[in-house]
Amino acid sequence: MSKFNFDRRRALQLFGAAGAAGAAGMLGACSPSSSPPGPTAARGAHVVVVGGGFGGATAAKYLKRLDAGIEVTLVEPVERFYTCPFTNLYLGGLREYESLGHGYDELRNDYGVRVVHALAEDVDANAHTLRLAGGETLDYDRLILSPGIDIRWGALEGYDEAAAQRAPHAWKAGEQTHLLKRQLEAMDDGGTFILVAPANPFRCPPGPYERVSQIAHYFKTHKPRSKILLLDAKDAFSKQGLFIDGWRELYGDMIEWVGLSGDGRVVRVDAQRLEVETEFGTVHRADVLNVVPPQKAGFIADRAGVTDATGWVPVNPRHFESAQVADVYVIGDATEAAPMPKSGFCANAQGKVAAFAVAASLAGDPAPEPVWANTCYSVLGPDYGITVAGVYRVIDGRIAEVPGSGGVSPREADAGFRRREARYASAWYQSICQDTWGTAA
Repeated sequence: MSKFNFDRRRALQLFGAAGAAGAAGMLGACSPSSSPPGPTAARGAHVVVVGGGFGGATAAKYLKRLDAGIEVTLVEPVERFYTCPFTNLYLGGLREYESLGHGYDELRNDYGVRVVHALAEDVDANAHTLRLAGGETLDYDRLILSPGIDIRWGALEGYDEAAAQRAPHAWKAGEQTHLLKRQLEAMDDGGTFILVAPANPFRCPPGPYERVSQIAHYFKTHKPRSKILLLDAKDAFSKQGLFIDGWRELYGDMIEWVGLSGDGRVVRVDAQRLEVETEFGTVHRADVLNVVPPQKAGFIADRAGVTDATGWVPVNPRHFESAQVADVYVIGDATEAAPMPKSGFCANAQGKVAAFAVAASLAGDPAPEPVWANTCYSVLGPDYGITVAGVYRVIDGRIAEVPGSGGVSPREADAGFRRREARYASAWYQSICQDTWGTAA
């Protein structure tokens, strides 16, 4: 009998329920077989994980939970990781920035993961080595990349790194987030905030719409004569009806959304003048301009040779090994995994599936059959939350949403329901951070 086969009880023990609001510990469950892996099934094997966010930290942690004999090294430049989820609440004044930061003590001390704070610079897939920016080279038997996203500078005319210092994207937590916050605080009451939303795919599909909701809350509280214009390169977006209902209920006519068919696609940015030009030549001027530009997989994915012409990473849908390079697994926002969205919830789930698959591969076993779940909470105001959820599995060789699974919050829900969903959002964040880093916000 294979050392890697699982029974259902073992899988549930590993993925134990992580709270009523998130069930984060049950994400990415794999269909079981019979018995848990032996502690020496892959002793001496070395797995290197690049990226310490929801995907990478989860993968590193669960590899050690599956088989303590596997040597696991996590490579992450920062000592404290700040999440993109809930940065919108920081912009809206509902969250302190420091509450979004998480460290790696649990992975080191409780699980024996070696954590290296360095930038991963290059991959030699033939030699199975990863080179770090400081010159150190790590040998690996399996490599898991969770590199997040990079901005496609220049894909939108006029929008480059210099432009982002005047018109921030704030689509990675950090200085860009603080810059946008400072600009909003400095804006005069009665000013105009413009957010430019990109075409799909991009990180966090509901993110731009939650962001304008939270900024509307900030304006309503501090600068009530201000206006928000959301220029969008598409005509449909996640939870659209729920967002529009919530905007009307909470903020009246403060938020104006213009989709693709209404001339919402921005084709040029003038960051110095804080102006954008749309497809049909309309020019809009902002007092604060937030441009969410086209994106691609984080740069180490290019160095590893796993990206395709789209800039994203095609993967084997069953275990997230690269479709192009053997022994390299890619998880999180960098992947082509539609219809699963690019979300922290999915990255966490994919990290667990990849951990199972890598441990199985090292033990000479087939990867278990995966099932993923995703729940995305959006908080429109202090007591107003909405949700979309889905369950995914491999059907006919492709990732597909399980028919009849998931759904969105009811549009006719009352204030109590919306209040509970806002509370669930906070509980979800606490659960998934506990599951990933061992630290709860």
